[in-house]
Amino acid sequence: MSLNCNEINAILSEFNLEGSFIQEIIQPGFDTLCFRAINKGNLENILICTSPQATRINLTKYKPPKNEKPLRFNQFLKSRVQGMRINSIVQLGLDRIVKLDVSTWKEKLFIYIRLWSNAANVIVTDEKGTILDCMFRRPKKGEVTGGTFIPKDKTVTEEEKTASLERFPIRDFSDLELTEEQKDFNFNQKIDLYYSEHARVLSRESLLEQAEKWYNVRHSKMEAALEKLEQKKKDFENSGNLKHTGDLILSFGSQAEGNTLTCVDYDTGKEVHIRIDPKKSVQENAAVYYEQYKKAASGLEALEHDIELSKKAIAALDKEYSDMVSQKNVLKIEQMLRHDTKPKQQAEKTHPGLHYEIEGWTVIVGRTATENDELLRHYVKGQDMWMHTRDYAGGYVFIKGKKDKTVPLEILLYAGNLAVYHSKARKNGQADLYYTQVKHLRRAKNGPKGLVLPTQEKNLLVKIDDAKMRKLDEYLVL
Repeated sequence: MSLNCNEINAILSEFNLEGSFIQEIIQPGFDTLCFRAINKGNLENILICTSPQATRINLTKYKPPKNEKPLRFNQFLKSRVQGMRINSIVQLGLDRIVKLDVSTWKEKLFIYIRLWSNAANVIVTDEKGTILDCMFRRPKKGEVTGGTFIPKDKTVTEEEKTASLERFPIRDFSDLELTEEQKDFNFNQKIDLYYSEHARVLSRESLLEQAEKWYNVRHSKMEAALEKLEQKKKDFENSGNLKHTGDLILSFGSQAEGNTLTCVDYDTGKEVHIRIDPKKSVQENAAVYYEQYKKAASGLEALEHDIELSKKAIAALDKEYSDMVSQKNVLKIEQMLRHDTKPKQQAEKTHPGLHYEIEGWTVIVGRTATENDELLRHYVKGQDMWMHTRDYAGGYVFIKGKKDKTVPLEILLYAGNLAVYHSKARKNGQADLYYTQVKHLRRAKNGPKGLVLPTQEKNLLVKIDDAKMRKLDEYLVL
């Protein structure tokens, strides 16, 4: 429920902000704004909300959180309004439009705060009424930069005031469960408490319901993915059977008839039936099972890594939800929820690939040709280090350079482990690498995406170090 005209007057009567200076302007969301004004050593937070059903202006004890990315209107207000003196703040008649008169020694501006539930807006004009900018730009209504906005300010008679109070009474908030301390709250404080606890849009209870739904959906998906990985791990842990099958083929392959080898398993003493390819030799049939065994063994290592990352992601999700539940500031909850429920196509990612922060050095891994190409084109510079396996296809590893700093051997070894791990050489456990600065790379003419030819490269032989790979999990930036 939005404020009515009489409630707005009751709120403004408690402001006492004439002569104060706007020290800071924060816009935590598209529909919320906060002027932080200082007067005689006291700092007041003037909250303006333009959300339907919760449209209001009031003082709040909370400092709203800043938006992750500065919003357009906030940037305008910081450049033109921040630092100005508040000369007056009044409602125009009974129209639910609050006029904020602000100025400096060289400029005077008017900020109109229209508190209409379905058409709320904040409009900044010069003295002539020319619009400088708006919270919401509405071309059809002329509410755009360069338009004109001069609302009428008519005098309200006592009879009109009385009639208005009968039609739109000021709420007493008898439905609020107040503590002994809260019973002495003024109207502003009760408004702040009411909208923190009961407003449909910014109610803590409503936001926590949204947070719970978001958490349950995300958590169930992540748990399901982890279960699949765990099941796959169990399947891979039985890969020893593949090797044993290969051994049986080598031992009894001469007894095969058609596409089946029937023999007695010398480990269990039971008769077993093994499918083979009659067109292949005994050694070739055994090699098929040995290759499957190697792939399973190699896959098991990768699975354990992925399982560990999944567990960390679930733990991070649990912490995020716990932080939301324990957060008392509804504006902060709303901002946290808006950030975490942002559609994937709107979510900004600093760069493609994997990102590690290792002892003050940034290491980026491109896992596919597309990621490699994207990193080369847009995210790395000439002084950054490039690393790749020799004679094996694989991802590119980049170490972000530092001015007048040489990459330490330990960082090279960490990057080398990542290069081997994210290449076809992983199952060998080691590979020759070459590395050079990005400025010494040139693209292969008419070559596939991401393919580069290095010059002035140096060589490095790296064997995968299990301890380093485990340590890298701690350095991964999710």
